[in-house]
Amino acid sequence: MKKSTLLILFCMCASVLSAKIKLPEIIGDNMVLQQKTDVTLWGKAKENTNVTVTTSWNLDVVKIKSDSSGDWKIKIATPEASFTQQTITITDGEKVVLNNILIGEVWFCSGQSNMEMPLRGFTNCPIEGSNAEIAKANSNKNIRCVTIPRVEAMTPQKEVSGKWQISNPENTTWFSATGYFFAKFLSQTLDIPVGIINCSWGGSTVEGWLPESIVKDYADIDLKKTDYDYTFQKPVIMYNGMLKPLQNYTIKGFLWYQGESNVGKHSSYASRLNTMVGLWRKEWGLGELPFYYVEIAPYNYGDNIEGALLRESQYNAQSIISNSGMVCTNDLVEDYEENNIHPKNKQDIGERLAYMALDRTYGINAVRSRGPEFKSMSVEGNQVVLTFDNVSDGFNRLKDMDGFEVAGDNQVFHKAEAKVCHDTKILLFSSEVQHPVAVRYCFENFKIGNVSGTSGLPLVPFRTDNW
Repeated sequence: MKKSTLLILFCMCASVLSAKIKLPEIIGDNMVLQQKTDVTLWGKAKENTNVTVTTSWNLDVVKIKSDSSGDWKIKIATPEASFTQQTITITDGEKVVLNNILIGEVWFCSGQSNMEMPLRGFTNCPIEGSNAEIAKANSNKNIRCVTIPRVEAMTPQKEVSGKWQISNPENTTWFSATGYFFAKFLSQTLDIPVGIINCSWGGSTVEGWLPESIVKDYADIDLKKTDYDYTFQKPVIMYNGMLKPLQNYTIKGFLWYQGESNVGKHSSYASRLNTMVGLWRKEWGLGELPFYYVEIAPYNYGDNIEGALLRESQYNAQSIISNSGMVCTNDLVEDYEENNIHPKNKQDIGERLAYMALDRTYGINAVRSRGPEFKSMSVEGNQVVLTFDNVSDGFNRLKDMDGFEVAGDNQVFHKAEAKVCHDTKILLFSSEVQHPVAVRYCFENFKIGNVSGTSGLPLVPFRTDNW
């Protein structure tokens, strides 16, 4: 056979191969699609070619034409959630069939290592109950997870790896523990499939999840700096390399567990978190998506109160971020975890995030999602009376409350005796303070309280001073 003939055949084969639809990895077998909405599918095809999409739940053919670069993007209506396995067929002349698709709820999980932390745990940092959860993972096949690998980039990327996986012992070992427990509780409560996208990087700062166009205006950030001790300290790289390529994927809302790496920069945290949420919502283009996040856990940050100040900033962020809520973790650590940045109890954290979603997003208002929160204080002689929000049913105990302190004008805090009065108020007293002017509750880097509402959700740490 002549060389010219071989060349022609090679070119014809190459043309056929290049014509086949190419999809991002997140659009594939085993994925979960958001129910009762128009979800986005996208990919590449031959330039200026008709692309058709057919779904097993609706046999109508939907068509789109790829652009001059071969890119295409299309909206597909999804039905109500169910456990029925679905398929999607996409073709531009050569078919691609996506199998074992479920329709349910999809949540985007992001942050640093406490969100990234897999169900198997880290070295010397276990996940409580993980062995049993891994062993029983086959019973949760309606939970699916895609884990996005760590990818750094200084410019926005179009693609990132990450395939959907079904819950089974081998796969679930590597699912985000917080995300898994959230998905499990939500799936069992709503009786529908749940998918989680784990897009997190241990040690990352909030600035790592923002673009250069925003971070360049932050006075404390030098985008020209290159001598970072660790890659995770770099700004913008997570946004560009991991987050940006996923913004076409249709989701229900965001779950966020981050803040440890911003300790020491509490004054800017709430504002920057608000900026981040606003940007993400705008770029996803799905309206005011819910944003539920986790308070950083008690930890020994040194001889300071920087951890407490960051938590205070996280709490205050709720007042400026619409459709948001914070999960308190004050009671979810053990005394021996004082120097462990990765506390073992991720199940209660995942479930508290689920409470927030069930109450605030899914309208199951019988589920309480917020514990007691400080409202006001008054001084009666040498005693202080505190009032709280979210305590219509009172507290979990009437006395022996740990974590309260009072101070006088000298700004020296002393341990206070505390007891419930008038059903929903707390009375404080310290023999060391005859003229109290300020109160704190667990306002330290590492201080575990024992006060909660009757729902079991803890009293959020607070202070009444600004010292």
